Amino acid sequence: LQKGNNDMLVIERMQDFSEIIPYEQKEIPLYIRTAHLSDYPGMSAPCHWHEDLEWILILEGSMYYDINGKRLLLQEHDALMVNARQMHFGSSNQKKDCRFACVLFHPSLFCSNPALLQHYVTPVLKNCGLEYLHFCLKQELGRETEKILSEIVSLKERAPFGYELEAAAWMQLLWSRLWQAGILASGQDRQEMPDDLKIQKDMVSFLYAHYAEKITLDDIAAAGNVSRSKCCRIFKNYLQQSPVDFLNACRLKVSCRLLDTTDQTVTEIALACGFNHLSYFSKSFCAAYGCTPREYRRRRLIPSS
Repeated sequence: LQKGNNDMLVIERMQDFSEIIPYEQKEIPLYIRTAHLSDYPGMSAPCHWHEDLEWILILEGSMYYDINGKRLLLQEHDALMVNARQMHFGSSNQKKDCRFACVLFHPSLFCSNPALLQHYVTPVLKNCGLEYLHFCLKQELGRETEKILSEIVSLKERAPFGYELEAAAWMQLLWSRLWQAGILASGQDRQEMPDDLKIQKDMVSFLYAHYAEKITLDDIAAAGNVSRSKCCRIFKNYLQQSPVDFLNACRLKVSCRLLDTTDQTVTEIALACGFNHLSYFSKSFCAAYGCTPREYRRRRLIPSS
């Protein structure tokens, strides 16, 4: 995640279209940030995945969170752990804002001892049946999880010397509690990613790579080696939208970044994002963000109050 000039968050990806995490220090794979859903274009993050374990703590409000096609409603004080390499994204609940903390913690930070990694970390990462863990205040473990994540967020805000060490220590304590509760071993009977999820990732990766080109439903289906009808069914199951709607949303999110970070004309941006007609681009943009592309760009020129 990176902020553009207009404080909107954009997501960068690697060649396999997993997310590039902008750690504070490249040598320390730890990312801690408090954000609002309104920081994202359309109050929704693009679908993405990464090697890091992701923790979400809801500070104010609520949001939907989709993991591999499963939709959760996260309420205030709820915590969520998303396992590595799971396809996920957050979005607003009834167009309302939500303040949340996000902690991305690479598994290599847990311990340097190979035996400990093999015994306590690798089995979780390879467990295809453990996609996520959802905690709430009704659970004792949920209350402890909220406390530990809050401590980690507070450490980042205060940023004392060596805060990364203390943050890693808190995370190892939480990991130990999860093992003691027996929930990290759940779902180990399923060791393979579902075929449809693999297909969905292939099709999403294709769209991220070729959004600027003319793309048909046949092209998207061919990227997953499935029929048009199955392509639409998989998108509906995993992303709650049609392939064409997802493609247009992807194009619009890229256009936001270009409007924010470049001096290209609106027409040039429309063409660069795969829109062949300026009128259709403007209409789609206005429907998604409530303003025209030019009005969106004008925000850069207005000083913040």
